[in-house]
Formats: sequence, structure tokens, C-alpha cells
Amino acid sequence: MLGADPAHTTAENYRWFARVELSDKSPLYAAFCAGVADDPELLEFLAQQPEPKRQPNLLLAVVRLLFGLQPDYAAFRAAVLEHPDAVASELAVRRTQTNEPGRCAALLPVLAQLRQPLALLEVGAAGGLCLLPDRYGYNYAGTRLGGDQVVFPCEPHGEVPIPRELPEVVWRAGIDLAPLDVRDPDSVTWLETLVFAGEDDRLERLRGAIAVARRQPPRIARANLLEALESVAADAPADATLVVFHTAVIAYLSVAERKQFADSVSALAAVWISNEAPSVLADLQLPDDEPVSRAHFVIARDRVPVAFCDPHGRWLQWLKGSPAPR
Repeated sequence: MLGADPAHTTAENYRWFARVELSDKSPLYAAFCAGVADDPELLEFLAQQPEPKRQPNLLLAVVRLLFGLQPDYAAFRAAVLEHPDAVASELAVRRTQTNEPGRCAALLPVLAQLRQPLALLEVGAAGGLCLLPDRYGYNYAGTRLGGDQVVFPCEPHGEVPIPRELPEVVWRAGIDLAPLDVRDPDSVTWLETLVFAGEDDRLERLRGAIAVARRQPPRIARANLLEALESVAADAPADATLVVFHTAVIAYLSVAERKQFADSVSALAAVWISNEAPSVLADLQLPDDEPVSRAHFVIARDRVPVAFCDPHGRWLQWLKGSPAPR
């Protein structure tokens, strides 16, 4: 959950989000978040919302959905304070389902190392766009593979094992409390609204991924991941490598729920690939000689870190001594 660290105050989260997550991606949104961080009235409004609903990316998307993209902080502030009930009502029913397909570029080298073919099971799948890594194209600093309808760029750092071919996926399924239907205009609008202002290239690639997904949408079970994991996994073909994966999802669980989820995955005959902020999975043993930032995600395979990456898949830094292919 980007920008929502329970160890920090709301103001600190907005200030950090502006400085680290948005400064080089969306200057307009960075100005909005910096403004909120120093605005007593906006902070008071947020304090009245449940903690999961205070996160920066959710507020930014809700205001944009309701009132359009505001030109400056004064207009953004007025939109919230003049319509607090409407904003609060929308915050209550929305989730930050940033179904960013660009994350597939960071996950692809890990998936390609596994014994093929693969059966993919994503928890927190939203619209299922990250369940389609074999249907996209990729560009790793000039090394290209896959199709050309939508191509995700990813800058590799370190000894990234860039695949020579796409993984073979023979089964795919997702679990989500409130799945998004890529054929539904309202769901698509919400996915597009979650893209940061000014990231037109990212929005274009999202639309390309949605077009790919609409041809054959993956199955997504409407269920709690803590309750449905075993039953959904049971449908995977026995002759494929079952891969349970997630990105920016486990932060939504309590510490006790995270342990319950870890125990459930461990009970399966599956490979577990996590892609989360460094603080989310506390038992990961991160290398001492690699700088770690709240702005990075950590990709781990069966609880062993293999790479750092941009939260939206723009770059991938392979860690020294990462586990060998299976």
C-alpha cells in the first residue's frame, strides 16, 4: 500500500509520497500531497476517515474521479473541503486497485527461471492484468521479447537474467475481494484514474494491456485471499509449477493475517513470489551491502530476496547471490 505506513503520521506519509514517489513522476500530484501535509483542514478531514482510506493515492484518484483533474493545490483543496461528504463516501467504497501491468516486466525474469509450464495464482488480482505476463511485450534496455501490441520498458541493473523467451502459462486465476471487470467501462475508468497525473505513457500502456485482457480475461474469484487460497489453488493442473504471487497487496493485511497467509502458502506445493515494500514482509533477510529504500519494492522467491524494483516495474536491480534457477 504505497504511502500508507502505519508507523508514520498522515502528514508524514503525504510528505514522503510527494518527495519520493511523485517528485519525478507527477509534479502536479507531488504539489497536491505536499500541500495536504501542511494543511490542518485537509489533515482533519483525513483523520475522520478510517486509516486505510487516508492514503495519498486513494485521495488523489477519488478527487480526480469526482471532479476531474484539478489545475493546482488551491482547486484540489477546495474540491475536498467544499464536498467533504461526497469525497468521504467515495473513499469508503473505493480501493487502490492499481492494477499496474508494468510490474510484469519486473516479475518476468523470476517467472522464466522456474520449471515450465506455469500455473499462476495472483492474490489481490484486481482486473487480472498482472496474470498475463506471457501476452505482453518487454524492452530491457534494448533487449526485446514478446509481442508489440503493448511493450513494457524495464531498465535492468546488475546481473538480471533477462529471458530469451516468454514463460509458458497453461493456467491462471486470481483472488480479490472486489474484482474489476476489464470489460466494464466504470471499472476501466477507475483503473485509468489511479494512474498518476502526467504519466501519459503509463496510461497508454495500461489501455493496451486492458485491450489484451479483454480478448480472454482471466478468472478472478471474488473472495478473501485468506479463505479461498487453497480451494482456488486446487484447480491448478498438477503437471504445472504452481506460482502464488502478489504485488502491493500484503500491506492491507494485519500482522496476524500476514502470518496466516504465509502459513497457507507454505502448505501448498507452490512457489511463492512476493513483490512488496521492504517493511511488509518483516522476515525477509535483505542483504547488508544493498541500499534499501521505502521507494523500492523487494521481489522475493519463497521468502528469499532476489531483486529490488520500481513499484511500477520501470527498473529492476538483481541482487548478488540471488537463488539459482529451479
